[in-house]
Amino acid sequence: MDTPNARFRLNVPAGQAPRLVISRVLVVDDEPQIRKTLEVNLRARRYDVDVASTGEEALELAARHHPDVVILDLGLPGIDGIDVVRGLRGWSQVPIVILSVRDREADKVAALDAGADDYVTKPFGMDELLARIRAAIRRSSVTDEAPSVATDDFVVDLAAHRVSRTDGRDVSLTPTEWLLVEVLVRNRDRLVTQRQLLQQVWGPAYERETNYLRSYMATIRRKLEPNPSQPRYFRTEPGVGVRFVPGGSESSGDGGSRVPKPEPSAGKEDGLLG
Repeated sequence: MDTPNARFRLNVPAGQAPRLVISRVLVVDDEPQIRKTLEVNLRARRYDVDVASTGEEALELAARHHPDVVILDLGLPGIDGIDVVRGLRGWSQVPIVILSVRDREADKVAALDAGADDYVTKPFGMDELLARIRAAIRRSSVTDEAPSVATDDFVVDLAAHRVSRTDGRDVSLTPTEWLLVEVLVRNRDRLVTQRQLLQQVWGPAYERETNYLRSYMATIRRKLEPNPSQPRYFRTEPGVGVRFVPGGSESSGDGGSRVPKPEPSAGKEDGLLG
């Protein structure tokens, strides 16, 4: 059972909440105080909210109401949160944000590999959680067919397989660098695990070769980030994965300075993909 270790902010005047297109949120947590806290804050921001205390109830409500995003605890009575993720992924691509006291890398990786889109640990800040929810809903409303994604420093043209700076100059990427950028951009605002990246870019036989990923991400940051040691766009959660944030952040806190020096093959034309 996950303990209700949250920083609560219950009294949010509804009149001060920004207006938005109504979205339905399913909150799944066995702690009544956390369910109430989330329900009050979400309703104050004009979300429709369903609440569930068990995994079985969550799956039933999801099938009945088709939420736009699910906030899911892992430590549930009966069906565990990971099984709820797998159950939802059997028929739905609804964004799933894990909210759990479990902060081990193994728990985060297991949830993300099962199909969760994001992971927030308790205790949590309400503003951060709400931002993650907005990002999850925003991502789900943008299709992979979007022709390009722009940041303050560069533009990724998914159709043309091209990255250019805002002044129009092309950025030269190797085939493997492009594939990494493409996977991350298509999953913008979502934490993509190391295993998922390695499988999609290099194949299943390379899912443990994390040194490949560290090496190439270091090169990509050098080519695209304004300050590679403090990345704004390609943000790493050490031991878990990478998130592409098109809006950027001056303070990502993702330990970019700890990325090791690339291996000789990184940054050169490569033939790893055959």
